[in-house]
Amino acid sequence: MAHHIAKQVHDRFKIFSGELAADGTIGKLADEVAAFVKKSKAAAKSIGVAYLEPSKKLVITLGYIDDADPYPVKLHCIPLGKVDVKAGDFHALEASMAKATGKHRNIICHELYVTGGDNFTMVLMTHEAA
Repeated sequence: MAHHIAKQVHDRFKIFSGELAADGTIGKLADEVAAFVKKSKAAAKSIGVAYLEPSKKLVITLGYIDDADPYPVKLHCIPLGKVDVKAGDFHALEASMAKATGKHRNIICHELYVTGGDNFTMVLMTHEAA
């Protein structure tokens, strides 16, 4: 396996869950993820995000390793707006994602979640370089 790919491979996971904030973002869950990474001295590698419509709960999974140098991370939540998924045209969503990521540095990974009415929100995990 190529060295740069091997640095992303991970087999440890932590799950966080809670309600969306009043503004529809991940709210305090972002701080919980960052605090876990700091306290556990983890090297965060990936996130997964799922919105469970019936229970109005958000589940965030963090993929990480604990046998490498740790680094601080931060989660950013960016509402992207409503998308007509039935139309199958995601160009506007792609443009919104590109615009949103242009405002952040050191992006490790991203994830999308969808709430009622096909409202898309992007979550970015960034390395918070000192």
